[in-house]
Amino acid sequence: MALVLVIEGLFPFVSPVGWRRMFAQLLELTDGQIRFFAMGSILMGLLLIWFLAP
Repeated sequence: MALVLVIEGLFPFVSPVGWRRMFAQLLELTDGQIRFFAMGSILMGLLLIWFLAP
């Protein structure tokens, strides 16, 4: 969890203007598009845990 926080904080720290622009674009997505990308992230995370867990 700590690594996720570090990675999530890198982009706004390095490029606050780019982060703000990206966030504005995210607000324009429909609920279905957000759910699609969220499901993809969940599945990728689960696959990584499955492959990397001892």
